[in-house]
Amino acid sequence: MIRAYKFLLRPTVRQAQALSEMLRDHCSLYNGALQERRDAYRHVSRSTVRYGMQSAQLKEIRAFDPERQGRWSFSSQQATLRRLDRAFAAFFRRVKSGGTPGYPRFRGVNWFDTVDFPKDGDGCRWDSTPHDPVTRVRLQGVGHVKVNQHRAVRGTVNTVSVKREGRKWFVVLTVEQEQPKPLPSTGSVVGIDLGIANFLADSTGAFVPNPRHGRRAAAKLQAAQQALSRFPRCKAKDRTANHQRAVEKVARQHGKVRRQRLDHAHKTALDLVRTYDFIAHEDLKIRNMSRAPAARPKPDQAGAFLPNGAAAKAGLNKSINDAGWGVFLTILHAKAESAGREVIAVDPRNTSRTCPECGHTAKENRPTQEKFHCIACGHIAHADTVGALNVLRAGLVRRNANPA
Repeated sequence: MIRAYKFLLRPTVRQAQALSEMLRDHCSLYNGALQERRDAYRHVSRSTVRYGMQSAQLKEIRAFDPERQGRWSFSSQQATLRRLDRAFAAFFRRVKSGGTPGYPRFRGVNWFDTVDFPKDGDGCRWDSTPHDPVTRVRLQGVGHVKVNQHRAVRGTVNTVSVKREGRKWFVVLTVEQEQPKPLPSTGSVVGIDLGIANFLADSTGAFVPNPRHGRRAAAKLQAAQQALSRFPRCKAKDRTANHQRAVEKVARQHGKVRRQRLDHAHKTALDLVRTYDFIAHEDLKIRNMSRAPAARPKPDQAGAFLPNGAAAKAGLNKSINDAGWGVFLTILHAKAESAGREVIAVDPRNTSRTCPECGHTAKENRPTQEKFHCIACGHIAHADTVGALNVLRAGLVRRNANPA
């Protein structure tokens, strides 16, 4: 089992400067490799430059520029080139599937925040001073950096990543560990229905309120963004002190909302995993649900468009993104795997329109957002609870059909 640990770094002033230079030089390597691929495709008979060819040039690049490229780990530079190669692989995959391609773009220094070390001991060393009571990670070109290790790392460290978030630095470890001991069985099963009015409704009739962290922070975020908009757009090196503070204030507001969502998702998922042996949820296509509606041109008037409900859909999309369903489901599956619980995703179609008593399915069964009233048998309940019951039944059917 692979698990990730994230710890806060506490570098000195010189170490923080070296970390910033490491990101800058890896960003330069990434952009240079991207430019080489673009030039080769445009000017050399549409030839393709691949990762192996660019990796073979690293020795020459390091020898040519020892101050900026030669001081860093060779393996971390290879990881940066692999990152670009994955971006191109995803681009060609989207082209073949007919989606929006999204050609890889050049990265500014402020948009390149992570450096990967593919193997512990190659350019980096986790807990490099085991006899020191303070945990440290050694990074080539930076030194031994203090780590705020708030919990024990169990297992064998595979990879190490250094990540910048605002003015803070973090180290992220991927660790291979044995399957943990499962939690004691409770004999309980549950189905959950994710929503906007309530973050979650389960098949027992309980509800988890939607905290709406983004909406609660909207006023402060708007004020911070308005203050930032008064400054002209410029490169990071040309920003004044006031401009830089305005940028950091916006980043802090977004970071706080993100941490609040993660905290709520972790606590909700942990409560479900501790209480139930089996959890069923809807297989939501969140990206499709939050997609903006397509424009509707007027057939008899060029340049004019028919109403398509874009304003209302934008508000719904904002609420969906604020709820953070995707993050929650990812955390739920990870916690369930560690606890030995079973989680199954089921088809969400008609889950809130099907009567759990008689099985009748009709759009009229749900007259309002919250109310469910079966037109066949007269059953009345909360629509989200009905949806959770139907999700649970579909999940149990799927589990019994696939006992493996």
